[in-house]
Amino acid sequence: MPLDLKKAHREFYMATNQPMIVTVPAVHYAVVRGVGESSLKNSFFKQAVMILYAVGRTLKMSYRTAHQIDGFVPYVLPPLERFWYKSQEGRSDAAGTGMLYWTLASRLPDFVTRADFDWAVQHTTEQRDMDCAYARFVTMEEGLCVQCLHIGSYAERARTIERMHHFLGANGYAFDLTEQRQHHEIYLSDARKIPPDRLRTLLRQPIRMRQKEELYEEVVCGGIRI
Repeated sequence: MPLDLKKAHREFYMATNQPMIVTVPAVHYAVVRGVGESSLKNSFFKQAVMILYAVGRTLKMSYRTAHQIDGFVPYVLPPLERFWYKSQEGRSDAAGTGMLYWTLASRLPDFVTRADFDWAVQHTTEQRDMDCAYARFVTMEEGLCVQCLHIGSYAERARTIERMHHFLGANGYAFDLTEQRQHHEIYLSDARKIPPDRLRTLLRQPIRMRQKEELYEEVVCGGIRI
């Protein structure tokens, strides 16, 4: 049976609609980065989707080529993921204005090395007459995070993030969003086939323990009970 990264790393993909805290280790990704709207209405974002799928398929089918990956086992292409942050500081939700910097990503199996990835980019470019030079091999370690399954349209993500916010407040944590530690979404449903109200998206955000002063201020101001 092909390796399914979602099942092999169940704790990071099989979340429920109740917020939970996880510590995410270093993970290898194929990524394309961009600025501006991150939807298929943006031609470059659409191109990024095509590049990641094409390079991913090349790696998946590499056993049929002269390039043999050490430790290779057949695997299922994982769902697309997206990291992003806005230039406007202090945002902890999925709404608002500000320049959007996004990273579209596809998780790679641990046996895929940078050299294997570079081969796949070159091979895909040559075989499919597609410029894949925007694709990069990166390693990201998210660390301490809160995650929750959002069921519904992308436009309604804020209500799930608000629930995550209340969960953190009640447990002594706070969001820790920066340019390096970004909002993260994993698209578990195919939006081309699933109605908006049934879409399943895993939302993940970096967090930190609250300082004693922050907890004290919330109690004084009539905030959460601790």
